[in-house]
Amino acid sequence: MPRPDDFAPRLAEMTAWRQDFHRHPELGFAEHRTAARVAELLRGWGIPVTEGLAGTGVVGTIQGRKNGPLGNRAIALRADMDALAMSEATGLPYASATPGRMHACGHDGHTAMLLGAAEWLAAHRDRFAGTVQLVFQPAEESLGGARAMAEEGLFERFPVDAIYGLHNLPGLPMGTIAVPKGAVLASSDTWEVTFTGIGTHGAKPHLGRDATLAAAAFILGLQAIAAREVDPLGTAVVSVGHMAAGDAAAPNVIPGSVFLRGTARALDEAVRTHLETRIGEIAQAVALQHRVQAAPRYIRRLGPTVNHPAQAAIMVAAATGTAAAVRDDHPPITAGEDFSEFLGHIPGAYAWLGTGDPAHPEGFHHNPHFDFPDAALPHGVAFWCNLVERELA
Repeated sequence: MPRPDDFAPRLAEMTAWRQDFHRHPELGFAEHRTAARVAELLRGWGIPVTEGLAGTGVVGTIQGRKNGPLGNRAIALRADMDALAMSEATGLPYASATPGRMHACGHDGHTAMLLGAAEWLAAHRDRFAGTVQLVFQPAEESLGGARAMAEEGLFERFPVDAIYGLHNLPGLPMGTIAVPKGAVLASSDTWEVTFTGIGTHGAKPHLGRDATLAAAAFILGLQAIAAREVDPLGTAVVSVGHMAAGDAAAPNVIPGSVFLRGTARALDEAVRTHLETRIGEIAQAVALQHRVQAAPRYIRRLGPTVNHPAQAAIMVAAATGTAAAVRDDHPPITAGEDFSEFLGHIPGAYAWLGTGDPAHPEGFHHNPHFDFPDAALPHGVAFWCNLVERELA
């Protein structure tokens, strides 16, 4: 049973990969350099590689040689490769060399950990039966990379019985593996509403129909959904992230239209559907009240990420005895993840890898001070290797 200490001699090598990816971040569907380096390393370890799935996706295939009843079983391990469109403020020697691009969610660490596991698994094929598909996914950050891979035949070309994902989590003690029961992450949808009235002079509001006032009433009305329409023990989030109306140079003009855009989150499909319905209904009701027109639009992007019980139990078992600590009761988080797309096709589960307190007080996900701690790499590699041995015993 591999333990994190077993990978300490390879920490410098894995750190070099991770920091190289960090210095050269690439956005979703543009991970050309990252994908090429991943493929190069996999081939160097004798692993057959398929490139170009969903543009920049890479799949490496490792066949175990252990004799046993699970010789025909196959599983997939997934790592995401893309960075975010934001500027880095860490000041690190290996900080992003590309302005406006940054690995601010730790996908550089995820890629390095799966590579570390790939190297070990390729050298220890006699310790497992069956097949491991190493899925290096593009465009996890809201661009639909998982959906694109599935639509291009990922599971038809590389059939698997289960799929697993692992994501770093700052604030969780270093080396801890947390596998939530049921919901892990929320759906992540976008909504839009345009209110159209009749613009007029700000001193003569009675001559127009105020779309701004309608928009304000709509924003307030949204808050009743989570507060009064969703079970208090459930989860719902509706937030406004963008508002556009009028011209700052013309504060004495009531604009003729207002555009609002925001996000909606839920941990199950029933609540998600309720949010979609009620956002549209409230927009239309407010428009009627204020004698304006409303054009609501709801864009379903990512479904809730919900662990399958059998695969979650396997992840817990794989972590027991090797992880610094194991938790099977971690609460869900209202961020979104397109790993949910994979779980819609194949049973699987998703776990958190604790990376301890960040070095900078603001160094959490999607923050310009974020950096994946290299000390976590052996923990993630050991977990992946134990999961393969557990699943393909």
